[in-house]
Amino acid sequence: MTKTFTCGLDAAIAVMGGKWKGLILFALQEGPLRFGELRRAVPGISERVLILQLREMEASGLVHREVHHQVPPKVEYSLTGFGQSLNTAIAPLGEWGEENMARIQALF
Repeated sequence: MTKTFTCGLDAAIAVMGGKWKGLILFALQEGPLRFGELRRAVPGISERVLILQLREMEASGLVHREVHHQVPPKVEYSLTGFGQSLNTAIAPLGEWGEENMARIQALF
């Protein structure tokens, strides 16, 4: 079944879905990270949730999973071009959040 979106923002939010994917995108912006590095870079995320989010992001084409066949096994995650373009698009939102963090924290 094909999803119909009402606008571009609706489509973007469907790909990002929740707070963790944005934080994972942000963590991967500097380059590839191994699972443990990524988990440390995203405070508060559980191992299970990180695995699920990475699988969804890989399926949607935001993240690339590279398996290096060595002993011990090594897996790295990196942004695809699609993921980089989404990161570029949400960067101004992050800047807005930084500028208004005190006001936003006062709301919660």
